Amino acid sequence: DYQCPFCRRFFNDAFPEIKKQYIDTGKVKLVFRDFPLSFHLAAQPAAEAAECVRDQGGDEDYFKIHDKIFEEQNKQGQGTAQFSAEDIKKWAKDLGYDINNCLDSGKFRSEVQKDLNDAQAAGGQGTPYFVIIGKDGETIPLSGAQPFSAFDSALKAAGA
Repeated sequence: DYQCPFCRRFFNDAFPEIKKQYIDTGKVKLVFRDFPLSFHLAAQPAAEAAECVRDQGGDEDYFKIHDKIFEEQNKQGQGTAQFSAEDIKKWAKDLGYDINNCLDSGKFRSEVQKDLNDAQAAGGQGTPYFVIIGKDGETIPLSGAQPFSAFDSALKAAGA
């Protein structure tokens, strides 16, 4: 959820260490799925915008807009950041992407909703929500803005 302050906390605090120790070393693969909560009005368009950028440039570009949205959220303070679809379009444009038609058309609305439905079916009740899948297929759910140590323990338990 791009508007969730707890997701922002994960992005700022735990994620850099997870990336350094697990993702960049090839021990784990991180897959982001969308989970826009209905009371975060900018979360759905932000998730759709990220999919629009991925459609234009692939996964690397997806992460550019993903990171940009959270960086802009950081500039807006510690509450639930308020931003609009127009802000998101501008941020995409700053990165070299024109997502106006894609976002306005709702091209990825159902894809984002599918991710949300999948998250809820997997037990997610709030954001951020994580499902760590171990080498043997065992799943370990983590909910909330957990510290790196919680992820470290879960990833090690999963065989990473």
